[in-house]
Amino acid sequence: MYNILTLNKIAKIGLNRLGDNYAVSDNCAAPEGVIVRSAAMHDMELPESLLAIARAGAGTNNIPIDKCTDKGIVVFNTPGANANAVKELVLTGMLMCSRNVLGGIEWEKSLKGNGDQVGKMVEKGKSQFVGPEIMGKTLGVIGLGAIGALVANAAQALGMNVIGYDPFLTPAAAARLNDGIKTTDKLDDIYAASDYVTVHVPLTPDTKALINAESLAKMKDGVRILNFSRDGLVNSADILAGIKSGKIAAYVTDFATDDLLCEQGVIAIPHLGASTPESEDNCAIMAADQVKAYIETGAIINSVNMPRVELAKAEGTRVTVIHKNDEAVTNAVKAVLANANTWVRGNVAYTVADTDADAASLESVDGVMRVRVIK
Repeated sequence: MYNILTLNKIAKIGLNRLGDNYAVSDNCAAPEGVIVRSAAMHDMELPESLLAIARAGAGTNNIPIDKCTDKGIVVFNTPGANANAVKELVLTGMLMCSRNVLGGIEWEKSLKGNGDQVGKMVEKGKSQFVGPEIMGKTLGVIGLGAIGALVANAAQALGMNVIGYDPFLTPAAAARLNDGIKTTDKLDDIYAASDYVTVHVPLTPDTKALINAESLAKMKDGVRILNFSRDGLVNSADILAGIKSGKIAAYVTDFATDDLLCEQGVIAIPHLGASTPESEDNCAIMAADQVKAYIETGAIINSVNMPRVELAKAEGTRVTVIHKNDEAVTNAVKAVLANANTWVRGNVAYTVADTDADAASLESVDGVMRVRVIK
């Protein structure tokens, strides 16, 4: 029996896939797996029993990745599971900031109590909420992963010109883009050409405050900016200054911060990107499947800290070892495990062998983080 700890409400359709060999609860002292959505784990004590953490979503900034790696804990995410939900909200945000729908609705509420005069008052005052159509405008998409590609394709279908930027664009990812969508290897091309800019990249030291005063200066006057990825990608002080100067027509974000709330020109949405029943189901299913596959077979799919390794269930005993990517350590592991295969990701290596060999001695090898025997 394996114990799975849930740190948030996880859709039952996913948890049910674990089967009878798993006990799932939100209060477990020695879990083999954790499934989490947004709960912060940085201050959490990670038990020795813990083999895997699955984030039911794409971002993993709530999980202590380095600490997990050092302890040989595999961290998964669920890329693409919530992509359509986020895409739809990005399109919603783009339309709202173009047509000033929210402003118009709030103003119209102020007319309450004017009886038969409401219609005339609406016709007289509606001109203050005129906004541009998106058809024929240019959308710059920064990041062409699962979400960015869907946004690009959908925007093109709505009649927009689309240009994308992604320094890590693979041939497979490029193939997901519709014909006619342009790509560039220069961010400045995005800034110069776009009427709308939408950001779909992870938050890293390289992308922190990607949208700032310097990048804004390279954009068109009246640009509309959308951020449905992470709040740290945008310097909010520079955004507010840009709105005040007229450089920015609107800023739409799914990550509200105190300085942005109630500001003119800002549409702050309460992190609703993945808040659909379909998205929650998809994320839960993918997270549960990945944890189950790793626990039962050693397969690692969609990990953010370990190499990708596709494995079928072993017919006999399987030994898996997570260790440093060091030649001496790898040789020491393979000296014990005959016919082993090793996969590498950065400083981490993962060695697997289907063998009955006694692997207990490997636990004392310097550089070995985790030894598992799967029967």
